Amino acid sequence: NFFAKLKQYRAIATRYDKTARNFLSAVHLAAVVIWLN
Repeated sequence: NFFAKLKQYRAIATRYDKTARNFLSAVHLAAVVIWLN
């Protein structure tokens, strides 16, 4: 499950970034890492 793998990243699971733009960029970065592995 993609969302289960995405929640393994602590910054995304805890919503570490306060702004929506930074949060979305972190989600995109993690998605690329998951997709490449």
